[in-house]
Amino acid sequence: MGEMMRAVEIVEPGGPRVLQPCERPIPVPRPSEILIEVKAAGINRPDVIQREGRYPPPKGASDLPGLEVSGVVKVAGAETKRFRPGDKVCALTNGGGYAQFVAVDEGAVLPVPTGFTLTQAAAVPENHFTVWHNVFQRGGLKEAETFLLHGGTSGIGTTAIQLAKALGATVFATAGTDEKCDLCRMLGADLAINYRTQDFVAAVKSATDGAGANVILDMVGGDYIPRNHSAAAVDGRIVQIAFLQGARVEVDFTKVMVKRLVHTGSTLRPRSTKFKAELATELERQVWPLLNSGKVTPIMDMIFPLDEAWRAHERMESGDHIGKIMLDVG
Repeated sequence: MGEMMRAVEIVEPGGPRVLQPCERPIPVPRPSEILIEVKAAGINRPDVIQREGRYPPPKGASDLPGLEVSGVVKVAGAETKRFRPGDKVCALTNGGGYAQFVAVDEGAVLPVPTGFTLTQAAAVPENHFTVWHNVFQRGGLKEAETFLLHGGTSGIGTTAIQLAKALGATVFATAGTDEKCDLCRMLGADLAINYRTQDFVAAVKSATDGAGANVILDMVGGDYIPRNHSAAAVDGRIVQIAFLQGARVEVDFTKVMVKRLVHTGSTLRPRSTKFKAELATELERQVWPLLNSGKVTPIMDMIFPLDEAWRAHERMESGDHIGKIMLDVG
């Protein structure tokens, strides 16, 4: 196995080119951890924010970017109970995914879904952990409710459309081109709204006879925040997971009070290993059957070599991607 591995590090805060290949020591897994020989890693928006210097890793986590991987178990720590060397797995990490090896607490490791390639498997953890927690746990989306999500063709968006539809919700999605709206509908969205040519508040109101959406998943922020309050139904739940257009905005809270709205949000990376293990258990019970049966599948965009991670970040920042951008590590 050797003592060193190839990885990509952030040499200083900045643009995509600050992502540079390097050599690092292979991590030594703790007793509760699995050492994974990484074959593929997913690119996620928090990686970009970390690269810019605005999202430092949690205490004790690797400084390398990369929040999800797939690969083969190389070493199982002495206290691990499920996975053994040679098993094919995917995992949610606290960082360190842009590397040939990563150590992950066993609670955040899951089996590769049936029929999935390792590249497809690496596209699963971050989006499914995020969507399940925010849409179904925090947002409480139920069968027959109406769900609005922004950024319908992002990795999060394509996952949320499929999961919400598979579990019986009516799904509305916003996207920035007619082509992207077509994909949203293909994935199961009942209504796709081109936000460049349509007012999503008016479109949601029209489609629901004025009632609005029960749950809204927003990664845009900015002036979408008060507009989400307008688009929400009485007793609606708005869940914030990012602020691509800024986190500071003037809001009239009258609608929150009159409609009895809940506006919540979360970040996943800093949560405890216990929380992530509990979330993984629920995912395996509720979502893995949908993945194993092919009812839900990751939508793939482009795959880049590990050493060209900077190109993957350029792709994400362009906004042209549809689905997951991946790194080929192995």
